[in-house]
Amino acid sequence: MANERSDKRARKRRRGGGLLSVINALLTLVVIGILVAVGIFLYGASQFYAPGAVKTEASFTVEKGSSVMTTARRLEEQGLIPQGQLLPSEWLFWGGARALKKEGDLKAGVYALKPNSSMADILTELTEGKPLDFFVNVIPGDTSFQVAERLNAVGPNLTGEPVPVPPEGTLLAVRYDFFPGDTRISVLEKMQAEMKKTVDEIWAGRDPAIDSVIKSPAELVTMASIVEKETGVASERPQVAAVFINRLKKSMRLQTDPTVLYGVTEGKAVLSRGPTSSELKAKTAYNTYQIDGLPPGPIANPGEDALRAVAHPAAIKDLYFVAKSANPADGHLFAETYAQHRKNVSLYRKAAAEADSEAAKEALEAEQAEDAGETVEPAT
Repeated sequence: MANERSDKRARKRRRGGGLLSVINALLTLVVIGILVAVGIFLYGASQFYAPGAVKTEASFTVEKGSSVMTTARRLEEQGLIPQGQLLPSEWLFWGGARALKKEGDLKAGVYALKPNSSMADILTELTEGKPLDFFVNVIPGDTSFQVAERLNAVGPNLTGEPVPVPPEGTLLAVRYDFFPGDTRISVLEKMQAEMKKTVDEIWAGRDPAIDSVIKSPAELVTMASIVEKETGVASERPQVAAVFINRLKKSMRLQTDPTVLYGVTEGKAVLSRGPTSSELKAKTAYNTYQIDGLPPGPIANPGEDALRAVAHPAAIKDLYFVAKSANPADGHLFAETYAQHRKNVSLYRKAAAEADSEAAKEALEAEQAEDAGETVEPAT
């Protein structure tokens, strides 16, 4: 009996010792696992925040709809994050984005990455930074020929065949942002869609007082293009529009120089001068010194302000205006009567003559300064 009890105790000790060994082994594995995980984490973190190998500024494009992993793979392929790591950089980049909760924050665009940028720096730039701007401007008063030239001249950032010259006045004069790789025709269509939307909205809210002479959205655009070319001073556009509308109501010809010049160039060139005597007498479809009413179409692409000025002209009775001086920024002098207009013209001629005199005087002074050995900077 004593031997049996002794054997039982021995078996229990062996079972207890075996269980303890298993537990010890498991604990050892857990500790080793924790140490390995900590080691991997520390290694990954050190690589994620380590300065990059690229020593010069580089550009990188985040494509529309790209995931973090796809973006990371492209960064590694382009050598912008380390290649051939023990832990692939694309995994580290994805893991860092996930840990920092930035997986859904990528913004499509082209980014300028600074030299020595770490993966953490790059992730911050692609999720919080501002992409480079790519845009085409339609400047108020640009002709469609000029805009088509600009679209077709944009380098590799726009793709597709050159666009044809669109109808005059169909492009709203604002800035158009695009994504590298967009087609020229898509940007042009956006310009046309913006113009149609804006004209429809402005026409719907127009002052009914213009309806007797501006009978359609197309005529609104034509008049706005003339206003745009006549003044670059935003505050006086409603006054200029009112003068032309008042003249039409009295069956007076518009007699505006920009239309004459458009008849000469057809919008394919910019003439920084007034029309010649022969051009004023030429019977073209756009010569408003020779034709009644509006010309057959716009002479440029107007901006929204000019369109609104025609839809809501100033409440004035003026029929004439002339520049205050040779500087377009000085604006115009307005008059209700031809007698007052003649006085304003005299004021303009006097101001222009004084400007010419000052310019001639400055030229002589500059010549004498150069003769004396001084460096003369061009006048601004």
